[in-house]
Amino acid sequence: MKINSHELARAIRSESLKMVSRAKASHIGGALSMSDLLGVLYVETLAIRPEDPKWDGRDRLILSKGHSCVALYSALALKGFFSMDELTTYAADGSRLMSHISHKVPGVEFSTGSLGHGLPFACGKSLAAKRQGKQWKTFVIVSDGELNEGSNWEAILFAPHHRLDQLTLFVDYNKIQSMGTVAEVLDLSPLADKFNAFGWNVIEIDGHNHDEIKRALSEKSTIPGKPKCIIANTIKGKGVDYMENSLKWHYSSPNEKELEIALNQL
Repeated sequence: MKINSHELARAIRSESLKMVSRAKASHIGGALSMSDLLGVLYVETLAIRPEDPKWDGRDRLILSKGHSCVALYSALALKGFFSMDELTTYAADGSRLMSHISHKVPGVEFSTGSLGHGLPFACGKSLAAKRQGKQWKTFVIVSDGELNEGSNWEAILFAPHHRLDQLTLFVDYNKIQSMGTVAEVLDLSPLADKFNAFGWNVIEIDGHNHDEIKRALSEKSTIPGKPKCIIANTIKGKGVDYMENSLKWHYSSPNEKELEIALNQL
């Protein structure tokens, strides 16, 4: 059954909540903040073949914020890369659905967990495609707190230098990281100005507005060769009122009652 991007995003949130609650795991806030981005990417944008996850012509999506893996695992299962039943094994001993994203899972391009690795890797993939004359595109999702890592800024310099216009970076800008707000821990503002100064085509959007996400993805740069940075202003814990904008849900998992309330809200 075909579903639209809003339906997929809602299902991603629902499955993510159940996985984190069942496993008594963490990072549900950041999974919920990027669910709309994944909904649009997997319905509207990515060239993929779930029945052939290693198809050479596929677009590559790198989840650099690998701790929020439940959202991507959910998206992949919902799109048919593997059985929905396997989601129940998340974070269990012996499961390939590890608590940070794993390339052992069909549809996952790269294992991440240590922050600051996804964008440099994505730059390498995009450069390889460019030099080989391949048409597939590379997309990468980073967290805002992850931009504290210097490896990202090396990659942010590298991409425009090599004219990687088949590369699109999403910053999941939910303004909360592991130990506090981004502004308190290491202020990134003015973030758009920084990317502009480094030579990127920068677009700021409401990261929960599907029309804005679609327009940003389809927008062409007026200057050929520029990689695209989409700064998605999001809400940590989006969709569950008691989780929204709360640092607690970077680490906590909902108990049975909290899960019931969350699922009812969705």
